[in-house]
Amino acid sequence: MPSPAPVPTKDLLLPPPAAGAPDTTAPASLSRDAWRELRARPLVWTCLTVIAVIVAMAALPSPFIALLTDDNGRCELVNSKAGPTPGHPFGFDLQGCDYLAQVVRGSRPSLVAGLAVTAGALALSLLLGLFAGFYGGWLDSLLSRITDVFFGLPFILGATVILVAFPDHGLGAMALVLVALGWTTMTRVMRSQVIAVKDSDYVRASLMCGARPARLMFRHILPNAITPVVVVAMLNIGNVISGEATLDFLGVGLQYPQVSWGLQLNAAQSHFLDHPHLLAFPALLLSATVLSFILLGDAVRDAYDPKLR
Repeated sequence: MPSPAPVPTKDLLLPPPAAGAPDTTAPASLSRDAWRELRARPLVWTCLTVIAVIVAMAALPSPFIALLTDDNGRCELVNSKAGPTPGHPFGFDLQGCDYLAQVVRGSRPSLVAGLAVTAGALALSLLLGLFAGFYGGWLDSLLSRITDVFFGLPFILGATVILVAFPDHGLGAMALVLVALGWTTMTRVMRSQVIAVKDSDYVRASLMCGARPARLMFRHILPNAITPVVVVAMLNIGNVISGEATLDFLGVGLQYPQVSWGLQLNAAQSHFLDHPHLLAFPALLLSATVLSFILLGDAVRDAYDPKLR
């Protein structure tokens, strides 16, 4: 007796998706879920907006200055320390220059230092953590002891001592010093991730198929271990920006006639009671920038860690 024909199910009776319609059957992934959660947070968009404005100020200061102030490029001592006025919303600095123009120009060193130092420290951490976690043995022990030594050096104090010993320095030298003192935490995170990933089944399978160590590290282990390190790097950008401003404020970072938020805070500390705008405006932009990077890094960390959801 022939078996009855199968009854079409509801799913089989559904019409095919229209052309151009989003694919709702795409496989789930951690990155897709994290992005979906991040874009639903107003705080994330607020931080991204602040960061975008600061980046635009640092990259193209002239349009911002021309749009927001009547700065003519001249500094007149008769306007020294004058408060905000129409056409000059931030007032004037000690030399009688438009303060908004100076604050906009001061964003570039802080942002460049934050991004360059974090990128350099991230690259160094990825290599050291990858080799230490993959090979282990004496190499891991040696790199771990070196990391312990650098962990014992205070970030700001160590940078201050080094920069005082070499007084003729600029932004590049200061960035190198901050990279030399800022790679330890990311290296530890990278090492632990590599140790966890290298025992995975797909890594063992590639090894049994004859994959070379370089292919294992850079093709299989690195892409699956880098996410937590990148999250730590995002948190580190705000710390580096505040560290650069602190060094400028202490007088061991950038020097006049260069312009930075730290130097502006240093110049304003003696005039805060009589002319609070000299301290308030660079401090406000510095705080907003650092806080935006830190809050954005926290949000990315929470989105990528299922235990924190």
